[in-house]
Amino acid sequence: MIMKTAGTQIASHRPAGNSPSAATRSTAEGQVRRDSSIGTAEVLTDRTRSQHKELEAVRREHTKLQQAIYEAAQVQRRLCSPRELVWGEFEIAGEIFPVRHLSGDFFKVIQLDGVLGLVLGDIAGKGLSAGIWQAHLMDLIQRCSRTHLHPADAVAAVNRELCLNQSEPPITALFFARLDPERNELVYCNAGLPPPLVLRRNQSVQRLEEGGPMLGALQKATYSSGSVDLNPGDMLLAYSDGLTECRNSQEEEFETGRLSAAAKSLSGATANKVLFSTLATVLDFAGACPPEDDLTLLIVRRREVALADRTSEHNGNFSVPRRQLTTTVRPRQVTNRQAAITNS
Repeated sequence: MIMKTAGTQIASHRPAGNSPSAATRSTAEGQVRRDSSIGTAEVLTDRTRSQHKELEAVRREHTKLQQAIYEAAQVQRRLCSPRELVWGEFEIAGEIFPVRHLSGDFFKVIQLDGVLGLVLGDIAGKGLSAGIWQAHLMDLIQRCSRTHLHPADAVAAVNRELCLNQSEPPITALFFARLDPERNELVYCNAGLPPPLVLRRNQSVQRLEEGGPMLGALQKATYSSGSVDLNPGDMLLAYSDGLTECRNSQEEEFETGRLSAAAKSLSGATANKVLFSTLATVLDFAGACPPEDDLTLLIVRRREVALADRTSEHNGNFSVPRRQLTTTVRPRQVTNRQAAITNS
């Protein structure tokens, strides 16, 4: 019994050959896990670096795109010119507040053999697509206005060319007029814009509704011209629907009534002052609600005869405006926020 027990004890202390102990196995497994963790961390670090590089590349491309859009917006603003003009007895001032960098609205003042062409348009949509179409439309309007005497014929020609385009043309509202300084007559065609207003010196209001449908929908659409005399002290207000449809926090629209009231309160003021004071009234009405559509306003005012004789510098000739609207000091009614929008 004693020998058996001793044998048993000797056997129990005999080494287990080459088999690793539990502690050795645990150490080895821990090392493997550590190596695996280090490898995983390195992979994640490499992946993070790669993602950071990709993100930086995207940011650089985004910055380049923003810069390109900004430069395109500046070109667009230069195309809509002159933004202020004194032409014989007439003062002209216009401005656009785009809801994005590029506007679907546009205006243009064109010299047409002794008369002045006035253009205000609103392309359906906003942003890049409308901005790209704008330059093409303005070129069409200028070409057709030089080959057709009557505004209705010029507008019809623009519509035909738009509809003949292989790609789908944009639906465009357009007001085109010819201002004759000899007759003090405005001959116009209104293709789908809100009727421009003529505010008389006696405070009466006339709506210019003669014209036809929007451009780009019907190739054979017909248009007609209307005419109106502009007497000393009279003023034309042409505008896009974004102005009168501007809403406040109560979901009320600015509407034509408020527009004419704002302009009437400025009777006798210069076209430039009427322009910015009226736009300030619109933006004050909207308050904290940002406009949902581009706002465009064009003012044409026939000055009082005595004032025109005393201050006219151009003798009825088309010339460079005295200063650009973007550098004009704003009326006191325009808030800092509104001035910032104007200068954007």
